[in-house]
Amino acid sequence: MKLSPFRLLCLTGFLAIFGTTMAKNPVLPFFAESLGADARAIGLVASLSPLAGVLVSLPAGMLSDRIGRGRLLRLSGLFFALSPLGYLWTGTVWELALVRFIHGLATGIFMPVAMAMVADMHAASRGERLGLMSSVTQLGRFLAPLAGGALLGLGGSLPGKDGFTWVYAGCLVLGVGAAVLVFRLPDATPKARAAAVGTPSALLGAVLRNRPVLLGCLVEAAALFAFGTFEAFFPRHVRDAGFGPHWAGAFMAAQVLTVALSKPLFGRLSDRRGREGQIVVGALAMAATMFAMGRAGSLVWLGAVSLALGLSLSLTLAASSAFIADASPAHTRGTAMGLLGSIMDIGHSTGPLVAGMIISGFGNPAGFFCSGLIVVVAGSVFAIHGLGTAKADRTS
Repeated sequence: MKLSPFRLLCLTGFLAIFGTTMAKNPVLPFFAESLGADARAIGLVASLSPLAGVLVSLPAGMLSDRIGRGRLLRLSGLFFALSPLGYLWTGTVWELALVRFIHGLATGIFMPVAMAMVADMHAASRGERLGLMSSVTQLGRFLAPLAGGALLGLGGSLPGKDGFTWVYAGCLVLGVGAAVLVFRLPDATPKARAAAVGTPSALLGAVLRNRPVLLGCLVEAAALFAFGTFEAFFPRHVRDAGFGPHWAGAFMAAQVLTVALSKPLFGRLSDRRGREGQIVVGALAMAATMFAMGRAGSLVWLGAVSLALGLSLSLTLAASSAFIADASPAHTRGTAMGLLGSIMDIGHSTGPLVAGMIISGFGNPAGFFCSGLIVVVAGSVFAIHGLGTAKADRTS
């Protein structure tokens, strides 16, 4: 059966994110420890993959506007296929750190360029299609820790690094599968007016002068700031409430499924009813959830706030990503999506850092509250300056 370019892209994203996530969760800390890493070294190794995303997403998006989406996606496919070999061969912590950075380049290139390609191909159903693609990658993120844990346990009774070998051999299979699929994708970039735009600095300048794009990026950064805080400190909050870590894992897994199932529906809603109002409502709902999270102490309330956060995050991001794509002319859309990817990674990584400092001094509720406050500020700025600034362009 011949797959459409959109389905090929979704399947590629599923395999790619499945593989990159399985390389991290839950195996990475244990593998680093086996190489002699202490807690600080483990933290450094874990931070390098998102750092690669921050550094490469914007240049990748800009380059895709100039030379085509397909070429950049094929480059990411090579990284997906070859990076797992590094895990199999590495023997020191510093080699592992290098492999993590290179593996992060694959995702940092793939995601913004793939989002730009989806937006190029589907103007009228942009929100729904971007939501569907996000849901497929979320499914990969959900399955990866389960598969990684099973493979690690499968080899756990064997000597040496055999358990890790099982995991990273699985990552290799997934990465090669993603690469095979991505090389079947057409270069579906519209005839971009890159020559008229000029240099990369001119491309970036055009995006930075686009106020709706910047406002959409602001909301996404704030949402990921709060979500990063949740990921880092919700398990501890569940433990402090007197419940085992398996409850935190169950709530977080249920949240991933909630986001995956709801995002296409919320994307379709934004296609039909408009993006701007949905972004504001979603941001305010997300902030309210963060405010409530610090006071949740029973299993019912802890589960409820986790699911509510997933729904409000899905409601917000399903509209905001499409809003940014709508506001971007085709010849700068890759650059805009690359800027979005970098800003999202910055928000996602700074959330735990800032919240951690607050929580160390004032406790979990204060950290959740301050993260919610960041979302309120971003949502309010968007409501004041963003409503009505970017009408969805269904033809670009």
